[in-house]
Amino acid sequence: MNETSPMIEVHDIPVAFSLLTRLPVPVDHARAGLRGARAGWAWPLVGAILGAVAGAVGWAAMWTGLSPTLSAGLALAVLVLMTGALHEDGLADCADGLGGGRDKSHALEIMKDSRVGAFGVVALVLALGLRWQSLALFDGAGLLVAMVLSGATSRAVMLTVMAWMPLARSEGLSASTGQPRGVTVAIGTGLTLIAVLLIAPASLIAIVLLPLPLIILALRKIGGQTGDVLGGVQQLAEIGCLLGLSVVFS
Repeated sequence: MNETSPMIEVHDIPVAFSLLTRLPVPVDHARAGLRGARAGWAWPLVGAILGAVAGAVGWAAMWTGLSPTLSAGLALAVLVLMTGALHEDGLADCADGLGGGRDKSHALEIMKDSRVGAFGVVALVLALGLRWQSLALFDGAGLLVAMVLSGATSRAVMLTVMAWMPLARSEGLSASTGQPRGVTVAIGTGLTLIAVLLIAPASLIAIVLLPLPLIILALRKIGGQTGDVLGGVQQLAEIGCLLGLSVVFS
């Protein structure tokens, strides 16, 4: 990462899209490597955009007469397709590695394995089920707002955890991206935090509490974070946001 580069560049937005999604966004890969974690301020913005697209699909489905459950499922499917199930894969790997690993090296070895075990399958089913059922509680406009807010908030939490939690290994996606600085985190999370405080401040409790057990377990078991851990954190923070919003508005 270039220490003399500015804190914010407009090119950070496509860099963030290329990292967090599977959308064919044109990006300068040399610039992406140079910016590294400094582009992290745009992660919540990307999450909000993804949530807006998926939420709009769900809202349109409801408008055509599709049931809230099916509309929420369709919106969730669009979201997963756009991200390439990147964070879901991280959650599954975390569950397998932290749940089945005997020690740090064994846990990290399991997390690098592309196969999904019993812990991972259970984690995915629970995560997708909770997100689907939470989204089904909202009407069209509520679904859109919930997906925008949860998309931004969960990636803001991921950015924050990445900044202060030590690396568990020296290679991998998280290590190659680098750790964001405090200013990057402040820029990335500031507007998101304000939006949550204005719309549903009580949901902050769930947003913070749900990822906490995974963070503690990762610190104890492998001594820090990896890309998989961050993916798991994002999923749990998203679930926490949706659950909090559903309690407030349903």
